[in-house]
Amino acid sequence: MRLLFLAVLRRHTGNAITAQRVRDHLEAAGHVCILKNALDFESPSEISNFIKAESLEAAMALHLYRGGRLLPGHGIPFGIIFGGTDLNEDVKQGEKNKVMGKVLEEARFAVAFTESMKETAQRQWPHAKDKIYVQSQGIATVPNTTFNWDTFLQRSEINQSADNLHVFLLICGLRQVKDPLYLVDAFSEWHQEEPSVYMVIVGPEVDPVFTREVKAKVKRTPGVRLIGEMAREDLHAVVKNCFAVVNSSVSEGMSAAILEAMDLEVPVLARNIPGNAAVVKHEVTGLLFSDPQSPSQGLAPGDLNL
Repeated sequence: MRLLFLAVLRRHTGNAITAQRVRDHLEAAGHVCILKNALDFESPSEISNFIKAESLEAAMALHLYRGGRLLPGHGIPFGIIFGGTDLNEDVKQGEKNKVMGKVLEEARFAVAFTESMKETAQRQWPHAKDKIYVQSQGIATVPNTTFNWDTFLQRSEINQSADNLHVFLLICGLRQVKDPLYLVDAFSEWHQEEPSVYMVIVGPEVDPVFTREVKAKVKRTPGVRLIGEMAREDLHAVVKNCFAVVNSSVSEGMSAAILEAMDLEVPVLARNIPGNAAVVKHEVTGLLFSDPQSPSQGLAPGDLNL
């Protein structure tokens, strides 16, 4: 079958990585999957022309609003995969909520990454409850890289011996929903007590205005560093060498950074929100925190050997 798969494909973001995984799975099952950036299409008519030109038989979208709104009315079956933004952010906006409900009316199926996401969607759109299923994300194999830890430390302007460092890695696109500044002051205080402790924020500049705010804050905050996006294979090399991966998001669907850290057997500290709590079992597969001071209160390196 020839499939169209729509997703927002900003480089080195969780959405792009998830879309690539889904595409690889579909192609491994014998389908032809044409992955396209939803932002490249301005209207359903452009999608219609593309479907005809490529002789497509079905379609999928990652995100009910961002991609799904372009799929109804083209005469081919389609399904959608919920994103965290759908259920945590867009659902609060009246017009977007209405559009998403109409998309679900025509969709053949909808996939949520967790049971809590499924339950939220069923409460919001009860007419679609029988077509919503749960399927967790998988972990894709990442090729080896020559990128090394010393290179990362130089790029982060951390001038200390690698043997004595405890680097906490926050991986996120710079936008407000990821709340990268939530832990900045707490980690700076920790760094001033324990100079070996650093927090490094890694990710693309998604929101230009918010990015300026983050850069200004980090610049004047000891113990916190900010570097731009990294190729995925290089980022995996960094994750393997860091002390722990941190997530401070206001909302998540299912964090790719958390999943990949777990797969690489790296400790995870995650903000206690439904999307994270669905993945991280406190003090078993990671640590959940509810306020900025929690990660540093009484925490020593040995405490993260989960």
